[in-house]
Amino acid sequence: MAPVDAWGQDVLGPGFRARTLRLLPDAEDDDAVATLVHHVPVLDPQALPGTPTTPRFAFLFLHGWNDYFFHTDLAREISRMGGAFYALDLRRYGRSLRAGQMAGWVTSLTDYDEEIGLALATIRAAEGWRTPTVLYGHSTGGLVAALWADRHPGAVTALVLNSAWLAIQGAEPVRLVGRPVLRTLARRDPRMVIPVPAYPPESLRSIVDGWDTERDGALPDPAWEGDPYVTGWNVDRRWKMVPSAPIRPGWLLAILAGQARVAAGLDVRCPVLSLGAARSHLSVTWTADSRSTDTVVDADATARRAIGLGKLVTVARFDDAVHDVVLSAPPVREQVYSALRRWLRAYVLT
Repeated sequence: MAPVDAWGQDVLGPGFRARTLRLLPDAEDDDAVATLVHHVPVLDPQALPGTPTTPRFAFLFLHGWNDYFFHTDLAREISRMGGAFYALDLRRYGRSLRAGQMAGWVTSLTDYDEEIGLALATIRAAEGWRTPTVLYGHSTGGLVAALWADRHPGAVTALVLNSAWLAIQGAEPVRLVGRPVLRTLARRDPRMVIPVPAYPPESLRSIVDGWDTERDGALPDPAWEGDPYVTGWNVDRRWKMVPSAPIRPGWLLAILAGQARVAAGLDVRCPVLSLGAARSHLSVTWTADSRSTDTVVDADATARRAIGLGKLVTVARFDDAVHDVVLSAPPVREQVYSALRRWLRAYVLT
């Protein structure tokens, strides 16, 4: 557990530090906190060559549902691009999840305004109030980030979305029970767990598990040996569950409300970059497409919705990308980082 309002060693090891952000009681009143993580390249033995000693911009990462920050590869790449990299584990997720709490639980996405504001204040105090700031969100975190940027014009320099969950297409609980039933369940007990089908354990693999030659076949490129895409990403299964943390109707209605606002059109005033996969194949279980498509959200729907976020939106889609595009195969990741690097130079580092 990270110290409160002070930096301490993070679970990711040397080069990463964390601090607990105290929050005001919300409706749940269960001592919710948030956790801010900071990559410090000079303390990181695996920092990338060419990483500058003086950052030129600040970068705040928001994770998705059933997720938390473990993306050391992304942190090191952003640091090499000249960013002061920070990540936020939101209340009741990851490092911020406490015993007895319902993982990921909120009833309104505006609840996250508090920890985002605290995180940005901490970052600006450290990096300078005039430092350009990029807000980045993946999946549900992308939805949160887009809505937050719409409500806080001028607060950040740029917004980057990674497969943001901007449309409900493909969401399994909604497919199973339908929206009217979902609202009925929420009225009766918003905290109940929505039942989902049981799947054979052997069918429930995740992209973070690494390459399995029996299931995935021969490795396409021997040069990938040793890459986390092959060896597996180092994740804590208490914080990233398979297939998912329990889904509750009160939380899902908050998601639907946020997506309805996106569907009506937002007015994000800063430049927006929407990163995503070229194709989707929505599936809870592992399929032959799981290593080359978005299996979680509808990539086409996300791209269409992204256009309505503001007046300056760039949509970049990548062949063979997975839902979290920075966990894709090494060549795809390099395409993502290259596109992000060029975009940052155009709209942030001007």
